[in-house]
Amino acid sequence: MRKSIILLLVLFLCVVNSNAQSANNPKTPFVVKGFHLDLRIQVMPMDAMKVFASKLNTLGINTLIVEWEATYPFEKNPLIPNRYAYTKSEIISFIQYCNSLGIDVIPLQQSFGHVEYILRNDRYKDLREDQKDFSQVCPLQTEQDKALFTDLYTELASTHTSKYIHIGGDETYLLGHDERCKLKAAKEGKSKLYIDYIKMLCDIVIKLGKTPVLWADIALKYPEAIKLLPKGTVFIDWNYGWDMNRFGDHQKLMESGYEIWGAPSLRSSPDNYFLTQWEKHFKNIRDFVPASAKLGYKGIVMTSWSTSGIYSPVFESEDSMIEEYAIRHVYPLNGFNILLAAYAESIKSVKPLNIENFIAKYCDEQYGLNAEQSARFWNALKTAPYEIIHGEVKSKSPLSVKKLLDSAKIAEATLNDLKPSKNKEEFDHYRLMAGIRTHYLEFHYVLQKVNTPTFTNAQVPEVLQELKNMMANEETLNKRFIELNKNYLNPSELQQENDLRNIRVRLLYDRLYRQK
Repeated sequence: MRKSIILLLVLFLCVVNSNAQSANNPKTPFVVKGFHLDLRIQVMPMDAMKVFASKLNTLGINTLIVEWEATYPFEKNPLIPNRYAYTKSEIISFIQYCNSLGIDVIPLQQSFGHVEYILRNDRYKDLREDQKDFSQVCPLQTEQDKALFTDLYTELASTHTSKYIHIGGDETYLLGHDERCKLKAAKEGKSKLYIDYIKMLCDIVIKLGKTPVLWADIALKYPEAIKLLPKGTVFIDWNYGWDMNRFGDHQKLMESGYEIWGAPSLRSSPDNYFLTQWEKHFKNIRDFVPASAKLGYKGIVMTSWSTSGIYSPVFESEDSMIEEYAIRHVYPLNGFNILLAAYAESIKSVKPLNIENFIAKYCDEQYGLNAEQSARFWNALKTAPYEIIHGEVKSKSPLSVKKLLDSAKIAEATLNDLKPSKNKEEFDHYRLMAGIRTHYLEFHYVLQKVNTPTFTNAQVPEVLQELKNMMANEETLNKRFIELNKNYLNPSELQQENDLRNIRVRLLYDRLYRQK
């Protein structure tokens, strides 16, 4: 009897201890703990790719969705790869390395919209929805589209061991644009155009023995047609801080019976060279990760966009494009370790992230900053995160460009004043981003001045001197940018990023120089 009581007591204590451990270390409900790597612009050398994969592994990430775009060495379609394309042996080596870390590499092949890099070539001109906007394929060119994407998916399947292929499918804004599509949309609705084409792509993937994955935004617009897709299809519900019904009736997606993954974002519009909305991204992690868990999503994927995917074409003549440039660039991914760590922390517990506590802990462990210094750091990061459009600051309450500039200067001074005792190079990314933002706002202050009705030739020399000083500062910023990112981007990319970031200052200087 006594032995039985003792045994029961031991079992009770084991259960209590087990429950306590589970409370302290709750298991994430997400089977897929993912990160999305966008290689449309800002292409990492393969060594940097492996270093990044290793970092993801240490953070508990088990899935990497790679948007290879033109960096994949398609053999049957050699016009698609660009000058930064990897070799097939590099791709295979990278996937093997990721597999050894327990990371599943899912290829993302845009197959409907966001295919400028394919349709820009005359070889594919008959697949375009529009002959001036090359971003989207016509969903009625079924046989040609099927042949092309069968080839692309087949090559991707030959190098990727993942059971998934991500087919894209987001932001198909030209849907129903061409005359044939207009007629079909008028008879059967745009949803039929979209779903029939997506189903065709899903069927190709399934025939290859893979599971199709796609973004959920357009499907949410046409919930009545979702059920027509193969039952194994996986939807990724991306939400960067907005209402759940932004794209359509979210409840319809939840009732569809399909597997769903959630996706917050680490870099997204309006982020660009000159602005990172840090607080917005922290709040997105805080809110959407636990929301995804509560909704029963099987996976979570942090997206990280190097660009918005909208391009500015340069035409040789009315009907012949010679080049296209990504409209929006952002700071390289290696400047965002703190957000990546916040995401990793959030998916471990799926409780709402306490942002201030997390930042204080991160600053202590990574930079050796105390609580007061961490608070100053956080205030500097989230200072006045507003865009300037047509000379106006897009803030909730009226704010002049000059006041925005003054705030940015204070934030930059704060970051320069803080003295991390470790990981100094990582901390220097914040300082450089702040310096780039201050430089940008200084230019907008000058731009506002020259666009006033009272600006005359008499003021040109003064403005030229200001621009000259700015160009001298650019050289310092450019050198810092290259030094901090030299192992992360290709040398020609670093130069291009610097050139594009600074082009407006030089153009204005050249325009006014003749007036001096």
